[in-house]
Amino acid sequence: MASEQHQIIEQQRDEAEIYEGEAMCKQKSQLLLDEILFPKGLLPLDNIVEMGYNRVTGFVWLKQRHEKVHRFNSIGRTVFFDTEITAFVEEHHMRRITGVKTKEFFVWFTITEIFVNDPSSDKITFANSSGIARSFPFSAFTLQEESTHQHQ
Repeated sequence: MASEQHQIIEQQRDEAEIYEGEAMCKQKSQLLLDEILFPKGLLPLDNIVEMGYNRVTGFVWLKQRHEKVHRFNSIGRTVFFDTEITAFVEEHHMRRITGVKTKEFFVWFTITEIFVNDPSSDKITFANSSGIARSFPFSAFTLQEESTHQHQ
């Protein structure tokens, strides 16, 4: 799987905007989330060393120094972020996601899609390849949750 991700990244590189360095990548990843109208706290990654975005195809990749496990306390969900995360993005939608899993009843499920069906509903939906989906309040993924969690 990792080599397949690596090949796709290499194919997308020529036309992509590529950023390096933790501070720049964190800033650009948050700008991207803002651009596709997702909450900025959706990807709580601290050690991103490379980010690429091919605006023509919508392909995005993030490379982290280390895997990260993050707990979204307000919804009681733990999420695993691999060292390479990829997705195709557009407004209100991330599809063909790789490198993201969530834990449900002691079992890890791969997240393959994140979307907002109705922007006025204040709900964001996470789905896996088998079609199982869960919706949560948009507010569970705002940066305010991050700062509250870090200061406790």
